[in-house]
Amino acid sequence: MLCRRCSLGVAAIAVTAVVVLAGCGKPSLPTAGGTSVTLTGAGASFPYPLYSKWIAEYAKVAPQVRINYQSIGSGGGIQQLKAGTVDFGASDAPLSDDEMKAMPRPVVHIPATAGAVAVVYNLPFLKETLRLTGPVLSAIFLGQITRWNDRRIADVNPGVGLPESAIAVTHRSDGSGTTYLFTSYLAAVSRDWAQKVGAGKSVSWPVGIGAKGNEGVASMVRQTPGAVGYVELAYAEGSDLSHAYLQNAAGSFVPPSAPGVTAAASGAADSMGEDVRVSIVNASGGDAYPISGFTYLLVYREQKDAAKGKALVAFLDWAIHQGQVFAEPLSYAALPSAVVKLDEAALESIQSTGASSEK
Repeated sequence: MLCRRCSLGVAAIAVTAVVVLAGCGKPSLPTAGGTSVTLTGAGASFPYPLYSKWIAEYAKVAPQVRINYQSIGSGGGIQQLKAGTVDFGASDAPLSDDEMKAMPRPVVHIPATAGAVAVVYNLPFLKETLRLTGPVLSAIFLGQITRWNDRRIADVNPGVGLPESAIAVTHRSDGSGTTYLFTSYLAAVSRDWAQKVGAGKSVSWPVGIGAKGNEGVASMVRQTPGAVGYVELAYAEGSDLSHAYLQNAAGSFVPPSAPGVTAAASGAADSMGEDVRVSIVNASGGDAYPISGFTYLLVYREQKDAAKGKALVAFLDWAIHQGQVFAEPLSYAALPSAVVKLDEAALESIQSTGASSEK
């Protein structure tokens, strides 16, 4: 077992066996004089700003571990993990039971952080912050509201001089956990959306233009007057895009923010069991931001390469502990302590079934 608190024991003679770890210390980080290990990952663009920061910071404490992460979307990350071309995947949408069964080996979900999906827009002459309700947002993405001065938008923005310009809907073109969170929210607040479109990493969009990745949607909205789209909050702030206040389940209009995500996550964290695949969209609470979600690192419970398995567990242990201090400055929410404990138990379950040889 690649226990997060233990150092790796190696069986004698070249055999294939489960590597069992004993003892109870923190996982030891690779030293400057140790053998170098390269880990590759791919998936969600939602947490990419935070993961990039983690990789840079982890290189300072474990210089012998090189980590490469490709921001290709949750769907792509799941497929690469399934194909065995990466050491870990990343997805904002947890694997369904059917997806879990289709994987070659059991997969462990590690909630890494939580974040907000911001509704971004490009209305250069609008001085006030736009406010939107769930049903109005749904009607925009269904193509039922086509102009910014529509009465339904005006009703929730009294006294605001809304332009007559056409609304240019922008959405993701790739399989996306951000889309999963966004469409899950729309399905939760709009029966019309739930019946006509539904929720998923990829959906049949009624209207709009697609762009790849959070980066692509942010760029498209920034370049298109009258555009509206959805991106992870860090991309909205990094692109200096205006983002709407959304009405939450308590009836309050709230901005996307790390505290708003924390408020949404707190209730779910306390009630989580061993299965961490939970939704926190449209959570109760006056301060909760309604399009919030955990994002997951996906790893195989059985690691075929003992050295990589040990390095991966050590990195993940660092991420859920020391790495959390980098979350809020990048507009993510640090994990609640209850979730960290669940992550610790998950890391302790990871084993290596790779070949060992006597040195």
